[in-house]
Amino acid sequence: MNGIIKRLFLCVLAVACAGAAAAQQITKFAVVDTAKVYQSYFRNSAPVRNYENKKQEFQNEINKLTKELQNLNDKKLEHERNGNEAAALKLQAQITQKADFLNEYANSKNAELESLKKNLQGNNEFYKKLSDTLARIAENGGYSMILSLQQANGILWYSSSVDITDEVISQLGL
Repeated sequence: MNGIIKRLFLCVLAVACAGAAAAQQITKFAVVDTAKVYQSYFRNSAPVRNYENKKQEFQNEINKLTKELQNLNDKKLEHERNGNEAAALKLQAQITQKADFLNEYANSKNAELESLKKNLQGNNEFYKKLSDTLARIAENGGYSMILSLQQANGILWYSSSVDITDEVISQLGL
């Protein structure tokens, strides 16, 4: 009977030790700023330069149109102060027309930029290389999970010590 108790005790002890060992296994994870990686990867490419040039060109035009609207509004206020309601009403009509045009222009150009951006992001060669790089870093670093900061719906906090963005950029050869 004493032998049975010893065996039972050893079994319970073995199960407890196995449970404690499993409980001590910690999941290691990392985060990557994929937008930063993407920007580093394509920084010198012609399509990205084209996108950035168009973006700046559109912004310059929006700034110009906004300044014109501000000037018209200033003139309208001046006419109102001087009691020239007819001139103020005429300027208000121009302001409304230009504001509508600016709105349409901005919406149109934003859609164009979004389309260009989606084309850039659809580069399968880049994503294949990124996926291979992330897999290699995960295996070498012992990570069981790598999260993207751009899809951070569930990430409420993270330590910068788990951010492997710079390592990914480095291993991509950038």
